[in-house]
Amino acid sequence: MSRFLAILAAVTVVVLLGIGLAITLRGSTDDRFAQCRASQVAGGDLGGPFELLNDQGETVTDVDVITEPTLIYFGYTFCPDVCPLDTARNAVAIDILEEMGVSATPIFISIDPNRDTPEVVGQFAGNLHEKMIGLTGTPEQVRAASQTYKTFYSVAGDMDDPYYLVDHSTMTYLVLPEYGFVEFFRRDATPDDIANTVACYAGAT
Repeated sequence: MSRFLAILAAVTVVVLLGIGLAITLRGSTDDRFAQCRASQVAGGDLGGPFELLNDQGETVTDVDVITEPTLIYFGYTFCPDVCPLDTARNAVAIDILEEMGVSATPIFISIDPNRDTPEVVGQFAGNLHEKMIGLTGTPEQVRAASQTYKTFYSVAGDMDDPYYLVDHSTMTYLVLPEYGFVEFFRRDATPDDIANTVACYAGAT
């Protein structure tokens, strides 16, 4: 009986320590957004500074355009289906957030600088949402921004063909001005899913 009680006491101590650690982590500043996290991998070494061109051909940095909760999507304007659907969904999420009293910005970063001039990305973004910022750049600038967010893209075909396609990753990234990257959304996330998660992060800052 004494052996059983000793084991029970040891298990109880371990459980209580675990609960205490969980409470401590949840309440710590390092885990400020724990209650908001929708993905298993958030924060960490992803995202950071970039330098690109806006729709006026002016050089802008991440600091210039990320001034509030921001949804960043890497794609290209000639994309036949995925990019228009994803960016339209993000635009709807921005409208839902506005109804919730949360201001947020959608950003579209082209990974096809060969065709996506500043004017082209500006028109693409403006047609989707009045707040959407379209960015492009030199191949080097675009590659650097993509690497910062660990996205993938590759031309599928001959670039001499005006209708070539580009394979690319399709994540949407949530970035906060003072905290950087905090969350990502997959293609199956709905506008409401995104809006609710963004609102949670915005309320936790």
